[in-house]
Amino acid sequence: MRIEERLKEIGFSLPEAAKPLAEYIPAKLVGNLVFCSGQGPVKDGKMVFIGRVGKELTMEEGYQAAQICALNCLAAIKTAIGSLDRIDEIVSLRGFVNSDLGFFRQPEVINGASDLMVKVFGEKGKHARCALGTSALPGNIPVELEMVVSIKQN
Repeated sequence: MRIEERLKEIGFSLPEAAKPLAEYIPAKLVGNLVFCSGQGPVKDGKMVFIGRVGKELTMEEGYQAAQICALNCLAAIKTAIGSLDRIDEIVSLRGFVNSDLGFFRQPEVINGASDLMVKVFGEKGKHARCALGTSALPGNIPVELEMVVSIKQN
């Protein structure tokens, strides 16, 4: 099944890739790996969520923010390789959670991205992962996500 069709089937759509805010590229192809720069919860050019998880935002809102970040990673990857159907598998995710002091459920927040990858890619969506808590993220966003995927060899 085509990846963008699968996203629509489960209630999501691929956004336009966000423009870089500094001197970097959204995604870079090296060999058969694509490295995606950190993506935040941006939709239609606006931050969907702002604040720290465990204070201004609930864990569930953080989970939703992680889903948006994952979609933005896929959009950035698409710009580097032309089609999401070239993705062979999701290799790794690194999630950063802007956490209130005493909030320790970062893995559950980043599950928003992980669960989405498995729903879209099946077994090939299972990946290595890191879920880190931090005291601040750019623009006070709640989640930032990096992704590495492998692509099919022609």
